[in-house]
Amino acid sequence: MITSVNPATGATLATFAPHDAEDVEERLARAAETFRRYRLTSMEERERWMRATASLLDRDQRPLARTMTEEMGKTIRAARAEVEKCAWVCRYYADHAARFLADEAVEAGEGRSRVSYQPIGPVLAVMPWNFPFWQVFRFAVPALMAGNVGLLKHASNVPRCALEIERLFREGGFPEGAFQTLLIGASQVAGVIADARIAAATLTGSEPAGSSVAREAGARIKKTVLELGGSDPFIVMPSADIAAAVRTAVTARTINNGQSCIAAKRFIVHEDVAERFERELAAGMEQLRVGDPMDESTDVGPLATPAILEQLEEQVRRTVDAGASVLTGGQRLDRPGNFYAPTVLTNIPPGTPARCEEMFGPVAACFRVRDVDEAIALANDSAFGLGASAWTRDAKEQERFARDLESGLVFINAMVASDPRLPFGGVKRSGYGRELGAWGIREFVNIKTIVVRG
Repeated sequence: MITSVNPATGATLATFAPHDAEDVEERLARAAETFRRYRLTSMEERERWMRATASLLDRDQRPLARTMTEEMGKTIRAARAEVEKCAWVCRYYADHAARFLADEAVEAGEGRSRVSYQPIGPVLAVMPWNFPFWQVFRFAVPALMAGNVGLLKHASNVPRCALEIERLFREGGFPEGAFQTLLIGASQVAGVIADARIAAATLTGSEPAGSSVAREAGARIKKTVLELGGSDPFIVMPSADIAAAVRTAVTARTINNGQSCIAAKRFIVHEDVAERFERELAAGMEQLRVGDPMDESTDVGPLATPAILEQLEEQVRRTVDAGASVLTGGQRLDRPGNFYAPTVLTNIPPGTPARCEEMFGPVAACFRVRDVDEAIALANDSAFGLGASAWTRDAKEQERFARDLESGLVFINAMVASDPRLPFGGVKRSGYGRELGAWGIREFVNIKTIVVRG
């Protein structure tokens, strides 16, 4: 069974029978048949259906947010904001998809030449639990606007979110089969990718999951886009507005209860301002209210599963046992649910989890550096390369960080965030390909060269 469990209480919310082989075959056949017709629909029809879906998100914002909070523990305020962002991406592509996918004339000698962007077919999305609506919508909206159809294998702890998303697209007017949820386990993903009717796959999740999907798709010459883990640096130099950097750092480390690939995780601070920054960061973390995610005043809710809590506990324990110092926090909270105290670690030895691994929870790892060169070297000393935030008012330092940080996103004097208007994705072991913007909608299309002579 697929079970929905409230991480704040441990209570079972609902159970679902997983789709068996016959169910999966039915949905694959429906997706393939729908694509043959859907690819021929006009952009105006897709725009109309997408705007209707955005209106449904507006209408149902509160119950959808509640479902998110109940299933994975994000604060109710954050859940409402996530629904709003999904409506934004719907309207963004309704406004811009036609322009992004318009044929482009190319001067290429005799005759008429153009480049056309055409859909490729059913796309499988393997999606995570941490942003259970946003991660899906940022794949599904451009895919549907491009004329593809989608199949969603969502994380097994958010089945109610998965079914709600399918309902929204169908109620918005998209044809049955344009977007379907597969209630299947991870072991069934390889078989779906192998099916000849699946044209491509996209995954947001862990490195092992990404490697598995890429391997299965690559063996069959199918396109993939992967957005994997991150250990994002947050660099603070002496010229920075320290108070603003600290306020943003607290938010950047604890967004989504600390469970975000682009949450700031490694705080790399110039030694001239490190003592102040660390002291104020610890104070800011201590002021956060940890508790019931349904309470409007809560800042940090529970981690999504007991396994995530146990892994974070183990990572902190190993780091502290190796010699790191705890400025605040450092332990799970003694209450029902998967709660971990907002934590700040310093004096972190090389080779420890806080330095080398992604920590998925409200734990900040602080490091001191002597200059911009050391800051960049430490920031890049990671297997990951998703996002990076750098705080400085020095124009030359800003240019150095923008040029030399090895990441898909660099934000100067701001928190890393995803935006429908900008490409999103990483380098190194954080994955490849891009979502969002004009770049994202062109990932799953046939970029077709057309030449007409005579």
